[in-house]
Amino acid sequence: MAKPKTHFVCQSCGYQAPKWLGRCPGCEGWNTFVEERVIEEKIPERDLLGFESEAIPTPITEIVGEERGRFHIGIEEFDRVLGGGIVFGSVILVGGDPGIGKSTLLLQVMNRLASKGKKVLYISGEESLQQTKMRADRLGVSSDQLYVVSETSLEKILQDIQTIRPSTVVIDSIQTIYSSELPSTPGSISQVRETSSRLLYLAKHLSIPIFLVGHVTKEGFIAGPKVLEHMVDTVLYIEGEANHLFRILRAVKNRFGSTNEIGVFEMKDSGLVEVTSPSEFFLSGRIQPTSGSVVMPSIEGSRPILIELQALVVSTNFGIPRRTAQGVDPNRVSLLVAVMEKRLGIHLSSHDIFLNIAGGMRVEEPGADLGVIAAIASNFNDKLIDPEMVVFGEVGLGGEVRGVSQSGVRVKEAARVGFKRCLLPKQNQEKVKKEAKAIELIGVSTIKEAMGVLF
Repeated sequence: MAKPKTHFVCQSCGYQAPKWLGRCPGCEGWNTFVEERVIEEKIPERDLLGFESEAIPTPITEIVGEERGRFHIGIEEFDRVLGGGIVFGSVILVGGDPGIGKSTLLLQVMNRLASKGKKVLYISGEESLQQTKMRADRLGVSSDQLYVVSETSLEKILQDIQTIRPSTVVIDSIQTIYSSELPSTPGSISQVRETSSRLLYLAKHLSIPIFLVGHVTKEGFIAGPKVLEHMVDTVLYIEGEANHLFRILRAVKNRFGSTNEIGVFEMKDSGLVEVTSPSEFFLSGRIQPTSGSVVMPSIEGSRPILIELQALVVSTNFGIPRRTAQGVDPNRVSLLVAVMEKRLGIHLSSHDIFLNIAGGMRVEEPGADLGVIAAIASNFNDKLIDPEMVVFGEVGLGGEVRGVSQSGVRVKEAARVGFKRCLLPKQNQEKVKKEAKAIELIGVSTIKEAMGVLF
């Protein structure tokens, strides 16, 4: 009997090699190669659903466009991230750290759809039916239109979907599903690629949205081949710290909407509850103003969120000062500290600087520059910043304050929450003067002018 042909496949990137290698030439990962059997690809006479393929090339002018639109879930924060609802036939990949709330959120989403009379199917590959029922009881999920099955065989799952014909399907998780046509173990690069491609074909052919739950590696990326993220229509990440109550749902890829939208949820005993006003939520712990604290309007997608930026400047006990930043880019902080030393004459080379965004938020936009400088200068001089003032603006290496995008939306949000003054780039002041009448606008061109206004 002939020995089956095998090759070695990297479990991180899918690179194939005829023999084992210690280091992958594709992703440069160590000890990632696993031996797998070579499967001869055959052109099927019938497609994955058992029908004969009738696809022929057609001129685009003869194709009749069909727009079935979306259907809304009923959870406003989730609909916002998806771009207004679930698109028919879309495949959505949901990732996040273990225990972050992926299964909880999707079970709540399925319950909302089932309560509207839509038949939905929740496939659990990691938990038994009893475990899923226990979670459902805790979340208050109870609908006869929500079908649950504990299954890991791809062929059985495809059969169940074709039999039930649900409006939406959840696969929790894709790493546990396997196809009997492949000899490799579940979760391997071949299994993940094969099962995902067949589920993708099923979603497009039957116009059924499918949610795929993906495990996350220790580096923070979805486990499995990177091609998995290219295959699906939308990639969502659930972010949050274990010791914080809030969770942020962020779209990093969306073929049917913006990739910058976020949804904010609060973790409670009854599950994830949407936060309709994140600004008040993140500023709720700001009771007594202290030096080094400043409020900054940040933009996440099309939504303005007010966050509190805190700075602590202390004398260093070592020869090299520390620059520690949580929620902002540490390299950007080092650059702004150098600008302060050069343009403001504030000597920080003998001080440790610690920066933190209260609540665990992360801001990567340049509009936070002026807020970082204001917080550091406030704590260094031990002077308070007006608690009714918000600060935003980009800072250049010459000490100039540059304009930022969506300044009008930022100012409106600050006025809505109750702030009375706003320190912003002079370039943006004229543009938002007509829109913001309930808040005093103070435009500055340099960081020296900003320090004169603040202190």
